Amino acid sequence: MTTVDILVVGAHPDDAEVGVGGLIHKMVSQGYSVGILDLTEGELASRGSPGERAEEAKVAAKILGVKRRECAKLKDGKLANTSEQQKKLIPLLRSFRPKVLIAPMSDDRHPDHGVAHELVRDANYFAGLAHLDPDAQREPHRAMRRYFYRVYGDPTIPQLVMDISEHMEAKLEALQQYKSQFYNPEYEGYPTYVSSPQFWDFVRTRAAYWGHRIGVQYGEPLYTTHPLGIDTLPNLEMV
Repeated sequence: MTTVDILVVGAHPDDAEVGVGGLIHKMVSQGYSVGILDLTEGELASRGSPGERAEEAKVAAKILGVKRRECAKLKDGKLANTSEQQKKLIPLLRSFRPKVLIAPMSDDRHPDHGVAHELVRDANYFAGLAHLDPDAQREPHRAMRRYFYRVYGDPTIPQLVMDISEHMEAKLEALQQYKSQFYNPEYEGYPTYVSSPQFWDFVRTRAAYWGHRIGVQYGEPLYTTHPLGIDTLPNLEMV
């Protein structure tokens, strides 16, 4: 299976694009290979069908330059950090073999996002154990660099903000492919917060806010749960 430098995990199709779509496009433009792993098909969404969302996700991934996209097909609304669900993720994590793992952060609006944080964190750890499924065809692998993102806002201050000023339009173009989910007057479906013009405005406003915080046009926040080592002060030339 195709391996990647960076793997972005989302609880549902479109989570990765909302949270770090600009980062994905930027990393691809810099020559890194990026994959997306959707944990569920988003089948509980009030709008659209799993089939529609799968097609939308495929087109969005192509726009961002994603090398490989998979769905673990866990149950939407029933994510749980259990051994059973970890064992479904471990073969996928071992097949992607990312150097960097970007997953949902805890304390987000959708309950699945917080659960996904713990589930992916622990599955990544167990994926690196040689004695776990030693007869499996895929060799153990654990991503040692981990970052986290939120989909619906940032109740805590992020440790990092990625400048996505040159990649914001690609992010929005990818999100526009989710015609069943986001603001689209031509789609007849149950009205939701995500499908409202207010949420669409929020996506750009949020990026503008975090861009302003670091002195650029647009930014995407990232979180860490462990200290990051440095050997020089970053962006010193900008001071």
